[in-house]
Amino acid sequence: MHRQELLQLLNRHDTRFLEEAGFVQRARAFVEANRDVFNREHLPMHVTGSAWVVSPDFSQALIMHHVKQGQWFQPGGHADGDADILRVALRETAEETGIDPEHVHLLSGEVFDVDIHAIPASVHDLWHEHIDIRFLVQIDNRLPVPGNDESHEVIWVDLRDVSAYNNNRSTWRMVEKTRRLRSALMHGQPVGSKAYWSARRAQGLA
Repeated sequence: MHRQELLQLLNRHDTRFLEEAGFVQRARAFVEANRDVFNREHLPMHVTGSAWVVSPDFSQALIMHHVKQGQWFQPGGHADGDADILRVALRETAEETGIDPEHVHLLSGEVFDVDIHAIPASVHDLWHEHIDIRFLVQIDNRLPVPGNDESHEVIWVDLRDVSAYNNNRSTWRMVEKTRRLRSALMHGQPVGSKAYWSARRAQGLA
């Protein structure tokens, strides 16, 4: 994936959430104007990749208690120069959950969510922002989740309880999208099909 491929993903991503639409517009403008957006040294903003991990029935999400940030997030991280942001998201998911990559199932190669958030200044970093490109991933919630040294704990949480761990609008937005997907699944729609995702994007629901 090249920078132009990320731009294509952003151009195809439609959302009904006005805040996210603003993030997409900002992200597109930034990536168009800057070459080295996949390196963490690129300040004041760079691109990261993450995965919103759901159970097979879409009733739970997998979140981790991040050691460095001290907060609950979905798996993800820096691209470190890798322009294939989808590959970054999948790699970070496998590494941070400790689950073998063969059990990490990508539900769609299209973007699931886009967020831009600030990272406070610390002894190691200046204040900066992340353009986080999120993809939808499914993992069997019966598998053990050993995690790694980047998190205190990695757990499955019912969708209705996610806000007790992280109540920011970014996470709320992904929970809302997952609820809609679960509703479609319960009504017998083939959630993983290309036709399904095309229809959802056309409705501004994906």
